[in-house]
Amino acid sequence: MNIDKVNAFKVDRTGWDAGEWDAEPDRVDFHHVGFACLALRNMKYGSWCGYVGVPSSHPDYQRNYNDVDVDCHGGLTYGDVCDNEHICHVPQPGEPDDLCWFGFDCNHCWDIAPGSIMLDKKYGFQRGTDPMSDYRSLSYVRHQIEKLAEQLLERASRPSPEPQEPPSNERP
Repeated sequence: MNIDKVNAFKVDRTGWDAGEWDAEPDRVDFHHVGFACLALRNMKYGSWCGYVGVPSSHPDYQRNYNDVDVDCHGGLTYGDVCDNEHICHVPQPGEPDDLCWFGFDCNHCWDIAPGSIMLDKKYGFQRGTDPMSDYRSLSYVRHQIEKLAEQLLERASRPSPEPQEPPSNERP
């Protein structure tokens, strides 16, 4: 991915109500515990998504995200290699560019998303104000991304499981 694509990422906020999202960017790239990390606003709903990129040497590289046991907001909802569009990074010197990204989104039940509010109004839906509902801010998402990166680091440091003998079909 090139830096021009990173810098050009912008979500159309036309029609959004005013809110704390007004002071937030749409994309934040950073590193935590040695992993490339990415906070990316969903282009349609305006909710945040968080991603951590692992290199090909990581045991979970290209593993189905449903098989990666970690704890993050709403659970993992994404796992794939760089898409060369949005879920990708500009590698730092010495950093690989072939990362596999694991991510989550903040557009679940009780998550408030500015684009969803706008769409509800557009189509005449009345959404109740549930006291459990909350907008998941960039600072919340960054904390979740850091927690995910730490868990992926811990998974990489576990010893590989010993190969097991296939079960025998013989009866004792």
